[in-house]
Amino acid sequence: MAKAGKRTQAAKAAFAGKDNVTVEEAVALVKASATAKFDETVDIALTLGVDPRHADQMVRGVVSLPNGTGKTVRVAVFARDAKADEATAAGADIVGAEDLMEIIQGGTLDFDRCIATPDMMPIVGRLGKILGPRNLMPNPRVGTVTMDVKAAVEAAKGGEVQFKAEKAGVVHAGVGKASFDEAKMVENVKSFINAVQKAKPSGAKGAYMKKISLSSTMGPGVTIDVAAALGE
Repeated sequence: MAKAGKRTQAAKAAFAGKDNVTVEEAVALVKASATAKFDETVDIALTLGVDPRHADQMVRGVVSLPNGTGKTVRVAVFARDAKADEATAAGADIVGAEDLMEIIQGGTLDFDRCIATPDMMPIVGRLGKILGPRNLMPNPRVGTVTMDVKAAVEAAKGGEVQFKAEKAGVVHAGVGKASFDEAKMVENVKSFINAVQKAKPSGAKGAYMKKISLSSTMGPGVTIDVAAALGE
């Protein structure tokens, strides 16, 4: 078995015995351990008491982080004519219709968010098997199927984060960069946790939010006290 490096060992030592801490303590620990030569992403993972295979237990939603994600988001928009021009003016990176569909079918997915006007959905629907597994399929529930493409593009560029429970009932997302000010990172983390709490489905039974973990790209994770995070 490979021996852990000095940086990894130091990070694990700093985290030892520190479980179920406050959001503020978790952010401080994660920032202190993010010593890689690049600006690490801070990731959050929430284990939920749901089974997403059942429609009434699916958890999905969107949240605008108050301090952005620190990430450059590439946006693709399915639109025609005036709406295509609107998307381009708003800063969309790729805009098209059938031509964009062909690009995606050819295996090129050079974008992080996909938006579509309602009239484009028959075209976008053909891409379900490609976009769906990557959580890129436009959906009216999270505002990515809309006539207001300007607002949708600006939101995506400005720090809006989509989330969706995976098969094991885990929701995860990047909530900022290790270089963020601690107070701003705490705001982002709490905003994300609150958004997932508000997205609690009608079919959820028993404990809904079971575990919250925060980590940086190259660092270990630390668990956050769920009750404290929710202000209970």
